[in-house]
Parts: sequence; C-alpha cells; structure tokens
Amino acid sequence: MHKISIDSSPFKMSIMKKYISLLILLGFIYVSGTAQSEKYLKVMQEKVSQVDQARTVEAWQELANSFERIGETEKDQWLPFYYAALSRVMMGNMIANGQTGGFADKTDPEADKAEQLLAKALALTSENSELWCVKKMIATLRMMADPMSRFQTYGMAASAALQKAKQLDPLNPRVYLLEGQDKFFTPEQFGGSKTEAKALFEESIKKQETFKPASAIHPGWGLSQATYFYDQCK
Repeated sequence: MHKISIDSSPFKMSIMKKYISLLILLGFIYVSGTAQSEKYLKVMQEKVSQVDQARTVEAWQELANSFERIGETEKDQWLPFYYAALSRVMMGNMIANGQTGGFADKTDPEADKAEQLLAKALALTSENSELWCVKKMIATLRMMADPMSRFQTYGMAASAALQKAKQLDPLNPRVYLLEGQDKFFTPEQFGGSKTEAKALFEESIKKQETFKPASAIHPGWGLSQATYFYDQCK
C-alpha cells in the first residue's frame, strides 16, 4: 500500500502561510468595511429623517454641517454632499423669508457653499436628476437675491438645470415641485400662474405616491412642501 506523502518543503510551507495570511487580511477588510458601511447607513438614516422636519435656519445649518462631516469621511458617497448642498440652499431660502431682492449679501455665501458641496457630488455622479434639482435651486436662490440684474444669468441657468433634471428622471416628484414653485411665485405678467402651479403641485403629490427611493437614505423629500403649496392654490 502506497503512503500519501505531504510535501512539507520550506518553500511550499511559506506559500501556504502567505495564502492563509491573505485570507485573514481579506476577511478583516470585509468585516471592517461592513461595519463602516453599517455605521454610515445608521448616521445617514438619522439625519435624512430630519430633512422633511427642518423649519428653521438653525435646523438646516445643523443638517448642513452634519452631512458635510459625513461626506468628508465617506468621500466616495454622493448622498452626504447632496444633502449638505440642499441644506445650504434651504438655509438661504429661510434667510430670504419669501422676499424678493435686497439680501444677496446674506444668501450668496450659502449659494457659494452649496455649489462647492454640489460639485463634489457631481464629480461622483453627474447624470443624476436629484443633483440637477439642487443645481436649479442654487441658481434660483441667486436670482431671487437680485432679480432685476440677475434674471438673464441665473433665471436661464435655473430653467436649464430643471429641464436637465426632468430629462434624467421624468418621474422625479421634486422636479414638478420646483416647477410648480416657479409658476407660483412668478407674477402673471411674466408667465406665472396659480392654476398651472396647482396642477404641477398635484402632479408632484401623485408622483410621490408611487416614487420609490433607491434606499432609505436616497432623496424622498418634498411631499409636505407640495401639499402646502397645493393648498395655497385653492
């Protein structure tokens, strides 16, 4: 009967040790990556849940700072930068408080910061409807700070960004919310219409009913805003 011999030469033993070490290292990387991913999702879910509840400059500033910190830690994720940029725009809108003109010195810094944050998100995923919605919001914030001198530049930029957002995802409810707000706030002599605005807000609400975000931390905000403006059109 032949005995089965196991080659235990130093060379092959060395290869085996390296192979085992590699498996251990890969296992460690996997576990570490999973733990990091779970931590990221947990903190993002906590902050994203606050987006539709923020109602003050201070609340939006806290969210903006939190999302930016997350983004600087998770540099390959576009969502933290998206939410940070969105929060900065909303801060600007709260500062403007429904006024038209005369506040560029207060809102332009927020628009500048929002653009910087959005650029980081766009560098990760440029063909993204949600990012183009925020790009539209930034342009609108700049325009409303001084409509008479800025309409040609930022009014056109806002319109182009919104059309790009709609082209990338015609089912995105936020596209119709923003379009409705344009109609709502624009005077009738310049193309505004409460009737058309109401129809757009209704469309946004309907699309929210069937819209399914890619995950619990992907954009899903806008229903409360669309409902509010819809009621204002009655």
